[in-house]
Amino acid sequence: MRTILRFAGFMSVFFFGFLAVNYCIFYGVASLFSIQPGLIFYALFILAVISYPLSAMIERVVSNSFTRVFYTAASAWMGISFYLLTFIAIYWIISLFFNIPGEIAGVTIILLTLILSSYSLVNSLFLVVNHIEIPLKHLKSDLKVVQLSDIHIGSIRNSSYMEKIVKKTNELQPEIVFITGDMVDGSARLHTNTFSAINKLKAPVFFITGNHETYEGLDEVFRVLRNTDMRILRDEMFECNGIQIIGVEYSYERDHMENVISKLKIDSETPSIMLYHLPRELKTVANAGIGLQLSGHTHAGQMFPFNYLVRLMFRYMHGIYTYNGTYLYVSPGTGTWGPPMRLGSRCEITVINLKGEN
Repeated sequence: MRTILRFAGFMSVFFFGFLAVNYCIFYGVASLFSIQPGLIFYALFILAVISYPLSAMIERVVSNSFTRVFYTAASAWMGISFYLLTFIAIYWIISLFFNIPGEIAGVTIILLTLILSSYSLVNSLFLVVNHIEIPLKHLKSDLKVVQLSDIHIGSIRNSSYMEKIVKKTNELQPEIVFITGDMVDGSARLHTNTFSAINKLKAPVFFITGNHETYEGLDEVFRVLRNTDMRILRDEMFECNGIQIIGVEYSYERDHMENVISKLKIDSETPSIMLYHLPRELKTVANAGIGLQLSGHTHAGQMFPFNYLVRLMFRYMHGIYTYNGTYLYVSPGTGTWGPPMRLGSRCEITVINLKGEN
């Protein structure tokens, strides 16, 4: 119930925030081109405001090629509207010092928005492979693993995207695959065949839940994943290739990680990896003697300059961090949430070469 209320609160804030953004955009553009608001103006404004929640609701009830196009367009509009608002705000600031004709400013803003939006949309289509190297305490010999995170399979990225990820991952020949939450998006109804590609992975696969699995409902998520050859770790530990793999379920409770660790018999002399969706609790993980934590959630901000806002909420936003000999890697995500756009970040498959002590 608490999770549902938190999500409902988030969606309420999001809707009213999106309403304010569209208000500023429509009236800003109208003033630049000296447009007198009329029936068509208000109709477009209302459509822009309700497009995302309306398309999301339709997509959950009746999903087909037309509803998916509507949902994708509405999701893209969120990103496009942000760029429009940013350029309009910049114009308002500049106009305090310089006199720029409204129509020239309006055309310039629209062109810049089209260029930036097009780049961001195309950039999100590419799936890059990032190779990193991290030493792991007590590891006897080197080990290659792959981290996937925040894939967000739903209306925009579906089973074909999952197939693409699996194909690329197999080409990398990892010894273990970790999926650190938010494999589902929550935008479309789930079907068992959507995730059947996971069974084609040629290495052991471990999965932990993220916030979007809780939004969708864990029972529903586990229903569609039960036929996959994937071990779902729910506040438990499993040994694979001589490594203790600890999987902690998504939770915003500050003491959740500590409570889970206290109930597990972790051998401090055996190499260990913590899987946790949220990039926090590194000190707790280090104090437990765990050598590496793998997290996601932040998307590395996904679209500039949201990375600065994300950094205010999460100290560990993207990349490698260390504390008392324990390492943390925060993935930028393998998919996208909301706008299918990326600016200043990429959709990533992470190859982690774990270095042994010898």
